[in-house]
Amino acid sequence: MAEHSPPERRRAPAPDKQGGDARSRNRQRAPKKLPAETQSAGSGQIQDNAGASRPNMFRQPRRQAYAAIDLGTNNCRLLIARPSDENFTIIDAFSRVVRLGEGLAQTGRLSDEAMERALAALKVCADKLRRRNVHLARSVATEACRRASNGAQFIEQVRKETGIALDVISAEEEARLAVLGCHILLEDGTGPAVIFDIGGGSTELVLVEPEGIAPRIMDWQSVPWGVVSLTESCSRDETTHEARSHRYAQMRRLVSESFAEFAERIAPFAGNDPRLLGTSGTVTTLATLHLDLPQYDRRAVDGLIVPSLAMRDISARLSLMPLSERRELPCIGRERSDLVIAGCAILESILDIWPANRLGVADRGIREGILRSLIASDHQGECGRIRLRQTRAGQ
Repeated sequence: MAEHSPPERRRAPAPDKQGGDARSRNRQRAPKKLPAETQSAGSGQIQDNAGASRPNMFRQPRRQAYAAIDLGTNNCRLLIARPSDENFTIIDAFSRVVRLGEGLAQTGRLSDEAMERALAALKVCADKLRRRNVHLARSVATEACRRASNGAQFIEQVRKETGIALDVISAEEEARLAVLGCHILLEDGTGPAVIFDIGGGSTELVLVEPEGIAPRIMDWQSVPWGVVSLTESCSRDETTHEARSHRYAQMRRLVSESFAEFAERIAPFAGNDPRLLGTSGTVTTLATLHLDLPQYDRRAVDGLIVPSLAMRDISARLSLMPLSERRELPCIGRERSDLVIAGCAILESILDIWPANRLGVADRGIREGILRSLIASDHQGECGRIRLRQTRAGQ
């Protein structure tokens, strides 16, 4: 899979330290057994910038730990970090494929088996939160819980069994957090750019205008096609070359149709050299194949710039490769072998509507966006309390 043009590289922040801009969030303190869980305030609204002036949220030498949990349609992920200078340092992490949305496209419900897998992963997360003495946390759930008829019951079950209060966020909030978490990796340039997140149950595309601390969101769209939902909605026949080709074409058609209106809206902003940044397991997996790595290496992939044609070439070859051969690729394996084709179809459809010559790769997104928001809002609250005490002392 390595016969491509040499990769273009850019300098990226160190993998365990990440800078942060943030939005203020309402939150409530929780019982001692778990850190405080934030509660969303206006989660459905995209908020582009936090204002012209704000205090530096990382200046004070605080040692509290903050955590972010992202329960998606396919994965359960956790990050725990501490503020460090103007960045944050990751002190613990966890990721597990849970396939919470398995069968959702057919039944409209979360299956018992899928909920058990997700609960097992969340219990690991809860244990890590306790052991790391996390000061403040936010836990979010996305498309699978938004769509499932029994999503609310599952959220309550998670709260009772783990103490984790999952916030089922809107697609808008999901897009905003993804942008906040990875926009720092956008290539230098002028004019609008597109940032996308291919998830398990949906894909978010955001047109941004980089400016100041955080980019201004100009337009966005979420479509109900992620690697799980698209895989389950199309033919599963992979027995012949023709069947695999037909299946991939079906996936491309479904995704392209769902992107059509957004494609029309963003076309005037593409310019001569449009910039594109993707955050998802799909783009990091394809980037690993592009580099011909024997196993995944975040330091090599996060911040990588890859020629778009190379990504198309890898996608085309994977789409025609038998399942048994895909399983043998070390960076795909059994867990991703049946889902990676849907990711390729979504990626190629994005390249169709935003024809960038290069694709930026980010191994960061929603969790990092949550951490930046938590640290900033907590610091702003502390600054407010200090000012109040100073005012009272002056009186």
